[in-house]
Amino acid sequence: MRGEETAESPTISARQPERHHSMTSILDTLRQSASNQPRRILLPEHYDERVIAAASALAQPILIELPEGQEAPAGVEVFSRRSDAEEWTAKAIAAFTKARAAKGMTTEKATEQLRNPVLLAAVLIKLGFAAGGVAGIQGLGLVPGAKQVSSFFLMELTDGRVLTYGDCGVIPDPDSAALAEIAIVSAASHQRLTSEEAKVAMLSFSTKGSAEHPRVDKVRAALELAKQAAPELAIYGELQFDAAFVPAIGEKKAPGSAVAGHANVFIFPDLDSGNIGYKITQRIGGAKALGPLLQGLAKPWMDLSRGCSAEDIVDVVVIAGVLA
Repeated sequence: MRGEETAESPTISARQPERHHSMTSILDTLRQSASNQPRRILLPEHYDERVIAAASALAQPILIELPEGQEAPAGVEVFSRRSDAEEWTAKAIAAFTKARAAKGMTTEKATEQLRNPVLLAAVLIKLGFAAGGVAGIQGLGLVPGAKQVSSFFLMELTDGRVLTYGDCGVIPDPDSAALAEIAIVSAASHQRLTSEEAKVAMLSFSTKGSAEHPRVDKVRAALELAKQAAPELAIYGELQFDAAFVPAIGEKKAPGSAVAGHANVFIFPDLDSGNIGYKITQRIGGAKALGPLLQGLAKPWMDLSRGCSAEDIVDVVVIAGVLA
């Protein structure tokens, strides 16, 4: 928590890797924001060389532990070697036992389960030891009011524009209520990271009644639920991608809409279309894809794909620090 951090607390701020863009990228902006408001981010997967390499590229990072006898890289702190590690671990055991008491959790069971560094990191974050983490999600819990964990990608286009795509990595086939929540939280994530007003397009293969199908009905119902829950949100649908993205087509297919043709947050109706859409944007369109970034959790906690690089980990840690 902010009040518990001091000038000596481990914080997140990334060194600037070389970029080939002449313009300032979204990551450059986020790195500066993370440096201006440093946050402690935990990296529990010490057994992965990519995590160690990423930690070495961050300012004062903190790993949960390291193998016995292995020295920490310069500037990297290790939780298990801190003087207050035993105290914080005891707090985590007590909190985890209480949270799972209804399911038969005991102190002994909690002690054993929290030997898992990923789970220990999640509970430590929940207790306020750190502001966020990068690894798994068990033990952290949802933000008040959220019913699910979903994800989004930040897509930085070659012209410098930044779009948000959701959900492209977690929920395979959300119903209308789940889709509405994805739209609302994705809009909030976009605004938090880009400082732009979110303009949300609810995507479909139909634009304002051009087709009729139960899958279109789902998107329409989600739109109405999102409007009811967040009446201040600029959201419109159902829209085909071109009507959401291209101003001339948006004006033709949905005249008078402030979102059609100008959307910066794109909500896909299912994981098939979301996953395909972000990869086409990345591989054919040349966009930089940052994610999947998890949302809906009580504290920032980012997952990583198996094929991620050390630089990808650095980027995601920076984003977690800004979201915190």
